[in-house]
Formats: sequence, structure tokens, C-alpha cells
Amino acid sequence: MAIIDFLKKQFIDIIEWTDDSRDTLSYRFPDEDKEIKNGAQLIVRESQAAQFVYLGEFGDSFGPGKHALTTDNIPILTNLKSWKYAFESPFKADVYYVVTRVFTGNKWGTANPVMMRDNDFGIVRLRAYGTFDFRVVDVKKFLKEVAGTDNHFRLDEFNDTMRSRIVSVFSDALASAKIPALDVASRYGELGEALLPLINPAIGEKYGLAMTTFIVENVSVPPEVEQAIDKRSSMAAVGNLNDYVKYQMGQGMAQGGGGMGGAGAELAMGMAMAQQMMNQPGGIMAQANPGIQAPAPAAAAAPELLTPAQVAQMLNVAEADVMASLDAGDLKGRRIGTQWRITRSAVDNFLKG
Repeated sequence: MAIIDFLKKQFIDIIEWTDDSRDTLSYRFPDEDKEIKNGAQLIVRESQAAQFVYLGEFGDSFGPGKHALTTDNIPILTNLKSWKYAFESPFKADVYYVVTRVFTGNKWGTANPVMMRDNDFGIVRLRAYGTFDFRVVDVKKFLKEVAGTDNHFRLDEFNDTMRSRIVSVFSDALASAKIPALDVASRYGELGEALLPLINPAIGEKYGLAMTTFIVENVSVPPEVEQAIDKRSSMAAVGNLNDYVKYQMGQGMAQGGGGMGGAGAELAMGMAMAQQMMNQPGGIMAQANPGIQAPAPAAAAAPELLTPAQVAQMLNVAEADVMASLDAGDLKGRRIGTQWRITRSAVDNFLKG
């Protein structure tokens, strides 16, 4: 009688696992080197899947319910073992429980900036972070590629294993979507929904997972790109730069010159007005001395060259405004390498409009 009781202790009659941790993805049933009795009961609860593994090969899979382990309902494992007696004796196999419910609120983030090509700014570096919800959809692929032979695979291990992989998939999806950097930084909700159809096929094929929600909480660009965005906004608010520069010059003159820059602007405008009055037929000089004609203009001297900074100081405006006018072609200048040079006559013509 004692021998029979001893043998009974070496067999497993019921296989079941209750998840009370809320952070377990997969769990290997502890067999303690016991064999599973023919006709044993396998209990699989909702949001669980049971996977048999024999000598490193996947056997049968079971969904929620109560299953009697006999030859008829585990044909794959029977074929793997190739038992002579058609599964009449106890057998040895590993049983993995995999949780198939949705795991919510998992954080992701780019440890290093993501390089992407943008139509507005060229190549830019983006940093991003957010949260995602996921579930296991392919038990065998998940055990093979993610959990491995870990007897108790938890969420913290998953985050360490998958964070870099998910960021890599996110980077590829972001590059494929070709979403402009300005839209990335302002349309987080739409971005997450747009990336889901690109991310899910990749992680499903590689890891047996599916994301139910992918949320982008923040996308940041380098400081120099932020400055460029601010500058573009300022230019859009200003409107016509040529009119804006003239308006600033007129404001400076109305307030008494505004220092050296204002005095330079007043002098330039005064010289232009005097020259125009002298060259007009019947002008002041002609009326004062009818017999004297206006002197012929002297031979043109070498033009005085100015830098954008000098022009900005002379007009009492920001150097960026001068550069914008040069780029727009309103102010004529010559670019030598990376430097601009502007003649004084070009400044005069610019002021005349």
C-alpha cells in the first residue's frame, strides 16, 4: 500500500495556474520532475493559453476550459514522443501558461534621437516618448522570441527586452509614414493612430504581439530646430519683409533717429531726396540760377561695400531682417562664399522701393 501511495505522488493529476501578480506574461508549471498522468486534467482560465513543450519542440496548445489529457486530444505531443503504446503510460513535458489579456500603460521612449528626413528642415533628430497597450496573439512565437525558457517572465523583464525593439519599430514606422516634423510635434493623437497599422505587422511577425493602443505623449526637436520654427512663425506674422523694414525705419526717424542707426537711415534718405530734387527739371537749383545747368554726374567711384550687419545697423533693424530681404531678392547683394556684400547704392535703391 505504501508503494502505491508513493507512485501516486510521482504523477500529476491536475495542471492549473492562478495568476495573482497582474504583471506576469508567461509561467512554467512547476512539475518538480513529476510525470503527467494519462487522463490528467488541464485547467486553462480566461485570458490564458497553455502550451506544451517536449524536448525543446512545441507540442499542443490549449485555450480556456477544462481538458482531459489523453491520446485523442493531444495528437501533436503523441507524434513527437512516438510512443509505442500510444500514450498509455505517464509522460514528461513542460507546460507554459501565457497570459493573453491586454497589458496597459507600458512606457516607451527613445534613448537616442531618431534621425528622419523632413521636407521643411532637411535631416532632423527627434526624441519621443509615450505609452502603449499590448497583448500576446501568437503564443509559440512569443515564447520562442521573447520569453524563452524563463520559468516566470514578468513585465519588468519584458520592458528591458522590448523597449529598444519597439523604439526601433517606431523609428522605421515614423520614417515610412513621412510625417513632417511640424505635424509630429503638434498632432500626437493622430500620429499614434497612424503608426499603429505600421507597427503591428512588424511586432506581430517578429514577436507574436499586437498593440491595441500606441500613444505619443511628447516629441521634441533640437534647440536649433525650435529656433528655426520660432523664426518661421515670426516671419509669417510680419508678412511682407520689405514693408516691415521700411516701417521700422520710419518709426525710428519719427522718434528722433534712434541713435547711430537712425541717423544713418535719415542721412541715406535725405541724400536720396536731395539728389532727386537737384536732377529734376525746374528744380530748386535751376530756379535759383537759370543760367546754370546742373553739373554732370562725376565718374562713378568704387562702391562702398557693406556687410549685412552694417546695413542692419544703418537701417536700425535686425540683421536677420536684412538676411531675409537678401534671400527674397528685395535687397540686392553679392554672395561670396558664405558672406554677403552690399553696395550703398543697393541700399538706396532698396529704400526707394
